[in-house]
Amino acid sequence: MSLAPIAMTCGEPAGVGLEIAEKAWAVLKDELSFFLIADPRHLPATVPHKLLQSPLESSAVMANALPVLPHPFAADRTPGAAQPDNAEGVIDVIAHAADLAMSGEACAVCTLPIHKKALKDGADFPYPGHTEYLADLGGVDNVVMMLASDMLRVVPTTIHIPLADVPSTLTPELLEETIRITAKGLQTQFGIPTPRIAVAGLNPHAGEGGAMGQEDAAVIAPILDKLRRAGFDLTGPLPADTMFHAAARSRYDVAICAYHDQALIPIKTLDFDGGVNVTLGLPFIRTSPDHGTAFDIAGTGQANPSSTIAALRMAHRMVQSA
Repeated sequence: MSLAPIAMTCGEPAGVGLEIAEKAWAVLKDELSFFLIADPRHLPATVPHKLLQSPLESSAVMANALPVLPHPFAADRTPGAAQPDNAEGVIDVIAHAADLAMSGEACAVCTLPIHKKALKDGADFPYPGHTEYLADLGGVDNVVMMLASDMLRVVPTTIHIPLADVPSTLTPELLEETIRITAKGLQTQFGIPTPRIAVAGLNPHAGEGGAMGQEDAAVIAPILDKLRRAGFDLTGPLPADTMFHAAARSRYDVAICAYHDQALIPIKTLDFDGGVNVTLGLPFIRTSPDHGTAFDIAGTGQANPSSTIAALRMAHRMVQSA
C-alpha cells in the first residue's frame, strides 16, 4: 500500500520557505511525495505547480509539478520583511497540516520556518514557537526537540533559556521525562528497538567528583541509575567535551544534553546544512529544517534547500520505520 504524502506548511511567506520548497521539489520529485499548503499567489513559480482538491492527488502530480493545497492569505508576499497581516494564515496552515496528519490524509508534517514576532504582532500568537503549538494541536503536554542528521542525533533537555537558569531548570523530573520520550520516539519512529542513550553532564568533566559542581552527581546520576534498573541502555553523565568525536558517536544512538548550545554546537559543526529538527512525543511525525526565515536573502534565489530536503527525507524514513 502506498504511503500518504507529507504535508509541508508554508511558514512565513516573506521568508525563504517557499523558495526552498520549490527547490526541494525539483530534487525529490521522483523520490517521495509531499504537498505544500500555501497561497498560490505567494509562490515564486520557479517550478511548475499544480493546485490540489485533496492531498490524495499529490502522488499523481508529484513527478511533473509541485503539488499545492491552496490556502488563502490576507496579503501578498513581500520577500524580506515580516508580514503580520499574514499571521492568521500561517497559524491556520500549521493547524490544517496537523489535522491532516492526525486523520491519516498526510503521513507526516514538515514545517517551514515561521517568524514568531510577526505571529505575535499579527495574531497575538500565545506560543513560544512551532513546537508548543503543535503539542497543543496534538493534545499532548510534553514533547522533546531533537536535532538529527546522518552523523549525530542530539536532544537538549533545557532549550531556549538563559544559561544562568539551566541548573535550576534541569530537574530530575525533566531529565527523566526527556529520556523516556526520546527513547520511545527512537523506538516507534526510528525503528531502534533498544536505543543507546548517552547523557552529557552539566558541568565541565561531568562535575569531576564534585570539584566542578554538584549537579551531575546529585541530579543526573540518580535518574540514570533509576532508568538503568528499568531497562534503559544509558551511559553517563559523560564529559561533554569527549562525547562528539567519531569513535564516541559510534557508541550511542542519541546524545541527551543539559542545555541548548551543548547539543546544537556539535551537530551544527558536523552537519550544518543537513541538520533536521524533529519533535518527539507528538501523535504524528514532524520534521523541520534547522534554520530560520533568512529575510536577508529572501527573494534573491540564494536560499540553500539542503536542510529542507533532509527534513523531507527523514520524515519519509521515519514513516517507513513507524
